[in-house]
Amino acid sequence: MRSALRKDLEPVAASFIVKQLSDPFFDPYWHFHPHYQLFLVEEGTGTRFIGDSIQPFGPGDLVFLGPNLPHLWRSDQAYFVKDSGLRVRGIVVYFQEDFLGTDFFDKPEMLLLRQLLNNARQGLEWGEGRQPDATREHIANALRRLSGMPVGFGRVLALLTLLDELAHTASHRFITSAGYTNTVKPHETDRMQTVHDYVLEHFHEHINLDTVAELAGMTPPAFCRYFKARANKTFSEFVSEVRIGHACKLMMEGRLNVTQVSYESGYRTLSNFNRQFKEITGKTPMEYVRTYRTI
Repeated sequence: MRSALRKDLEPVAASFIVKQLSDPFFDPYWHFHPHYQLFLVEEGTGTRFIGDSIQPFGPGDLVFLGPNLPHLWRSDQAYFVKDSGLRVRGIVVYFQEDFLGTDFFDKPEMLLLRQLLNNARQGLEWGEGRQPDATREHIANALRRLSGMPVGFGRVLALLTLLDELAHTASHRFITSAGYTNTVKPHETDRMQTVHDYVLEHFHEHINLDTVAELAGMTPPAFCRYFKARANKTFSEFVSEVRIGHACKLMMEGRLNVTQVSYESGYRTLSNFNRQFKEITGKTPMEYVRTYRTI
């Protein structure tokens, strides 16, 4: 499993990293690293995995993650098709807590920023679905300006100002559950990656627990215990959330009716789909559409 931050991403003459991403798809590997990460999706769609959270993502998705919080932005399968012509774009900022000194954020004036950094360990997101959000749009514009600035005092000041604005807004939501902790060891990420890849490729089909356990090199009971300890949910809950996440994207696109969305998401009975959709999102499919579809 390769590191989320390669050696060529380490800053040479700067205290933090700002990168503009433009690729056929986002990094498809489940990973974590010791850096804080502020990430804006500008182009591309898919499923976002952060800790024990599974959500669809699209343009405007803005999150702030604390150190060692496992994450993965898995682009939709269409982005992996050769010569598809599809691209993803984003802006990402990486920094470590001591990037301005070991006790900079311990100063009294940094109280709100220190609280923001502490909250980011659970993961933070801004905005409501794909609808416009003033905070998210403002921060997106600030990130675009930051990515074009030369290394220097002005760039450091711009990042601190951006973080201060995030610290003063109450519109954020926590991404992971309150009790989530990362129990995945670095040498285990390949096993979790294998499970993620298999489910993302086969969620629209029947998924056999024996098959997945064999891929992980474990017996089914051992795999179930292993997965729940590291994902903070059962494997069946994980599969359901992947399926409902896909259903949410299809509902927002508006090309299919509810029955078609149910089938395309791996459900063979509409009643089961409606029940699990309500359990996971807190809304019926039609309530979700009315709330989240882009106008």
